Amino acid sequence: MLQLLYTVIFGQMLVIVSFLFKTPVRKLVIVTLDRVKRGRGPVVVKSVAATLLVVLASSLYSISKIQRRALDAAVVNPTDQVLVSKHMLEASLMGFVLFLSLMIDRWHHCIRELRLLRKAMEAAKKQSRSFEDGKSVGAAEHKALVEEIATLKPKIEKLESEREVKASKAKALEAEVEALRKQSEGFLMEYDRLLADNQNLRSQLQAIDHSSSHSVNKKSM
Repeated sequence: MLQLLYTVIFGQMLVIVSFLFKTPVRKLVIVTLDRVKRGRGPVVVKSVAATLLVVLASSLYSISKIQRRALDAAVVNPTDQVLVSKHMLEASLMGFVLFLSLMIDRWHHCIRELRLLRKAMEAAKKQSRSFEDGKSVGAAEHKALVEEIATLKPKIEKLESEREVKASKAKALEAEVEALRKQSEGFLMEYDRLLADNQNLRSQLQAIDHSSSHSVNKKSM
């Protein structure tokens, strides 16, 4: 029992020492503790701690029982003294094991929280860095857009003036087309009038020819 307790205490002290230095052993110990605290690990650890507490309480009860027996007998028994010393040593070692276990658990919790905090800080730094990079890129893009707008502005003004000139020309052409259309309509009306006059003249000439041929026929008879 004593050798087992000494071995456990020695192992716990090595774990605590590994926490003090940033080495691969520390990383291995932290990973192992992380795995122990998953699944059924906490249940097993609590069961072992409860067993140690029961054994510790039994040792303390044995010590008190032996002391009461010595007081009742009023005689110091060397065997009882050896048993009391043994039980006290076992109780002290078990209490020390429980204390070191609690210390390792709290230390591991603090290291894990510190690691998570560092990761969160690194993520925040990366995010702020990317935001600053995006901001600088945005400023450069804005400057390029301003320069491009300044370059395109005279071209736009030139195109606007050309559009106005072409619009005025288009209006002038529309006016000329309208005038030609009206002129053509006048020509068509004049052509229709002349055609009607021509038709009237033809009808008059035919009437004159008919009357003249009729009078010649009368004279010949």
